Amino acid sequence: MADLDFEGLWNKTFDQLRNNLGEEVFGGWFSDMKYLRCSSTDAVPGITVGIPSEFHWKEVSSRYKDQITAILKEISGQDINFDMEIIGKPTKSAENHQDQQKKDEPSPVTQEKTQKVKEKRSQHSQMRDDYTFDRYVVGENNKFAANAAHAISKNPGKAHNPFLIYGGVGLGKTHLMQAIGNHIHENTGNRVICITSEEFLNKYLEGIKEGTMNVFKNEFRQTDVLLIDDIQFFTGKEGVQEELFHTFNALRDAKKQLVFTCDRPISDLKKFSDRLITRFNEGLNADLQPPRYEERCVILKSVAQSRGVTFPDEVIDLIGKNVSSNVRDLISVITNLIAYSELMGKPINLETAQERLKNIFNAPRPANLSMDNIIRVTSEFFGLAPNDLKGKKRSQNIVLARHIAMYIGREMTDFSTTELGQDFGGKDHTTVMYSIEKIKGRLLSDPTLGATIDSIKRKIIEFSANH
Repeated sequence: MADLDFEGLWNKTFDQLRNNLGEEVFGGWFSDMKYLRCSSTDAVPGITVGIPSEFHWKEVSSRYKDQITAILKEISGQDINFDMEIIGKPTKSAENHQDQQKKDEPSPVTQEKTQKVKEKRSQHSQMRDDYTFDRYVVGENNKFAANAAHAISKNPGKAHNPFLIYGGVGLGKTHLMQAIGNHIHENTGNRVICITSEEFLNKYLEGIKEGTMNVFKNEFRQTDVLLIDDIQFFTGKEGVQEELFHTFNALRDAKKQLVFTCDRPISDLKKFSDRLITRFNEGLNADLQPPRYEERCVILKSVAQSRGVTFPDEVIDLIGKNVSSNVRDLISVITNLIAYSELMGKPINLETAQERLKNIFNAPRPANLSMDNIIRVTSEFFGLAPNDLKGKKRSQNIVLARHIAMYIGREMTDFSTTELGQDFGGKDHTTVMYSIEKIKGRLLSDPTLGATIDSIKRKIIEFSANH
């Protein structure tokens, strides 16, 4: 045991991991991992490595620790404990290495200039500094998208280009997109542009009006990373879609990274350029689903902790079971409770939470919620007319929209299947029941359909509240 070369063992394990996982996954999780030390005095020897963040620690622990331990045992022929430490400060070995390189250090003036550059990079003017990977809670609902985002931030433009994140309101699309941008901005000299689709459109229109389209084109086609939020805003706007198409091609051909968010799958966008849809489908599309109960509890605890507050488990449980829509609503509830506690001088306990949040948990449906509104919003979402859903046409897109509208009607109203059938051109209740069961079945096999339905529901609530 004493003759065991622990660092050499780790290097061999490192190489085996690279072979097992492939370069993309390996680069996303292990490229910044460093050997720190061994412990050879215990009954079972161990290896400790450094890892750059809590986010890395959680993900590697849950996903790869067993695999790493198995490789260590396979190579060494004995059990080896594997442990990780988050590297916040230079280790002793790193400090010694720095001492040896002092003669090569830049002058104080140069160091001051370098420090100023780092300070300038610490916050990007177009992105929130709290939208980072460390503050993004990962669960089954978003694990694939988070892993892809992290891999992209490590190797922008090399793989998964373009990257489209889609899902309903408040599920963390913007946070994840900006986490990519913040990581690249803070760790490289790459230029990052982060902009909403509305801002992109306004700059485009300004370029046409002022005769400065060359300025517009140069701004967006000479960046290293382009992040555009809510591209569904471009629906029906042919001119800006054309410009986005050419910007897209210029950046992708130059191996620059493109990241977009959308409130629905790209295939569900109507009046959207077929050429653009093809381009998006050539990259990676990842959807975000509403968090499950366990994930909601983790999010609640994380947000409360970031605000310097500890919530009792029974309060976390109460909120987690009653707020299932999205992350934004969870954060809103947390903010509401903390503010109430501070202003009223009351502790955050189960009784306070039940009293304060009862109106939120039992919020009434919009007064104007009707099947006419449901049918109208659903038909518009799919680029159809309300009569298409009420009629007898059997084309695939109309049937799907009709089934979804019936399903939503059953979910959002108290109408019986017979009453719903009357609103769809006099269809009998068995037809409505069949349609609803079809959607339930598809939801089990097609996770993107849930995001689509959630998006339609939100639009129905907004439309009903305003009409």
